[in-house]
Amino acid sequence: MNTNIDIIKSSGEKVKFSLKKLRTSLGKSGADQQTVDGIIEKVKEELYDGISTKEIYNRAFALLKKKGGHLASKYKLKKAIYELGPTGYPFERFISAILKYSGYDTQVSKIMQGECVRHEIDVIAEKNGMTTLVECKFHTEQGRNCNVKVPLYIASRFKDVKSDWDSKPRETKLEAGWVVTNTRFTKDAIQYGNCIGLYLLSWDYPEHDGLRDRIDRLGLYPITVSTLLTNREKQFLLSRDVVLCRDLIDDLFFLDHLGISETRKSKIQKEINMLCKH
Repeated sequence: MNTNIDIIKSSGEKVKFSLKKLRTSLGKSGADQQTVDGIIEKVKEELYDGISTKEIYNRAFALLKKKGGHLASKYKLKKAIYELGPTGYPFERFISAILKYSGYDTQVSKIMQGECVRHEIDVIAEKNGMTTLVECKFHTEQGRNCNVKVPLYIASRFKDVKSDWDSKPRETKLEAGWVVTNTRFTKDAIQYGNCIGLYLLSWDYPEHDGLRDRIDRLGLYPITVSTLLTNREKQFLLSRDVVLCRDLIDDLFFLDHLGISETRKSKIQKEINMLCKH
């Protein structure tokens, strides 16, 4: 099969199909080499010029799900992050949870006084005598990136809060402002953020330490990755601030309230344990 074909990204952009990218994304699911090779061969048979990345993903996901639900769950991580919407609040809770497991004390959606006006901060994180302000930019549309306007806006807010913070005695030092997105930053956004001193965190930035890398490294998968929970059940859990699969390992309270059978509950627990183990 000729793999030198054009595929259509979710943004509408036309790019060359990359066998390497498909292999890498399948490998990150935890599937063994034989499974990855087998799925790639089947996907290659169904490629055609102009196929969408969504079609390729759906086919690979279906094949991976047959091999193991937890493998398919990890493979759908990027899509699962989008499913934390439509509001940005569950995403803020998710970012807060990741920071907690990295040793931070966190607060979500707090009002802070600036020199000029008051600001609602998505996540306030404290660690080692330092306070960090985290602003989350959640997109529900795939292919929509954060342009330079986002760090420009957030830098001005951080500057206003810091001016007030530094004018009064504090127990911690206001160290940095973060911008976190579930998509990607444009080149201008990265250039400006680095220049002004903002820390930028996206799906794949910084390299080897982006959002996906951190989630895989810490085993902190959102409940939306589950292939066994229904959309209604996921929304029920999110509405009660349960955003991590890990939150359900030792606490069956919420699963009990979903009104599901013991057999199905056992399968969900098994999937979650497989996802979160290292």
